[in-house]
Amino acid sequence: MDRFQEMKVLLAVAEAESFAGGAKLMRMSPPSVTRVIAGLENRLGILLLARSTRSLRLTEAGRRYVDDCKRILLDVEEAEELATGSSVRARGNLTVTAPVMFGEQYLIPLITQYLAEHPEVTINALLVDRLVNMLDEGVDVAIRIGQLPDTGLQAIRVGQVSTVICAAPTFLDHVGRPMHPSDVLGLPIVMSSASTLLTDWQFSVGERTIALHPKTRLVVSSNQASINAARMGWGLTRVLSYQVAEPVAKGELEILLEAYQTPALPVHILYQGGKRVSAKVRTFVDYCSARLAADPALQAVPVV
Repeated sequence: MDRFQEMKVLLAVAEAESFAGGAKLMRMSPPSVTRVIAGLENRLGILLLARSTRSLRLTEAGRRYVDDCKRILLDVEEAEELATGSSVRARGNLTVTAPVMFGEQYLIPLITQYLAEHPEVTINALLVDRLVNMLDEGVDVAIRIGQLPDTGLQAIRVGQVSTVICAAPTFLDHVGRPMHPSDVLGLPIVMSSASTLLTDWQFSVGERTIALHPKTRLVVSSNQASINAARMGWGLTRVLSYQVAEPVAKGELEILLEAYQTPALPVHILYQGGKRVSAKVRTFVDYCSARLAADPALQAVPVV
């Protein structure tokens, strides 16, 4: 039996969680399936399935091998479709990552729409405010805000956002509107510690960039919490422009000191390229890039 067939038999047994169920899926006899798995384990020199009288489960090595088998078999199917001129279908598991608020506001709506159009794709969305190593963590597609290091990954720029100071208009009517960056030091401030982009308050003053380190009585662990406090009139906060686009449009928040904003930060979609990008990655990147690039909230006016 060839190795691809062995992989298919293992996947069937893993899916059914039994030799008999796997045999039924493969239209083979249970003894034949048992011999295939035993031969595969013997050839690899590892235990793929832990057996007991009541259950059958994958070992840790088995789970890793099954994941690799799924990827390999999918690659083979796509290669055959390309060779025969057939339309390559998007299918398989896709792992994507983005900052928390960006993911909640933009990525999750796009994912649900994409999944509705691609029924053979499953997606694992990792929303975290940290830099994810795509290779180490098995991530296919990432949204990054900020300047990119030279990673060798494929990158598509879909927009740019600015860091902004904002507060509720009623609060500003009471305390006055700061006219210079140094004016913020005497006002109540709520600060988010979720991003290093926001904890050091930088401003462009002429041809110089100055950094302020305002003291605050309120530090929160999420950007949304700092926005909520600002909307309630507690004080100033500094966030990314897309995060407050809606409350600013509704008049709930007002952006301040726009003349002193630092240059806008690019927004990119990153993905692992190579000679051939899988259909699931290609279609997802195309789907998201077109829609993100058309969103006005992600097209901040650059500082000149």
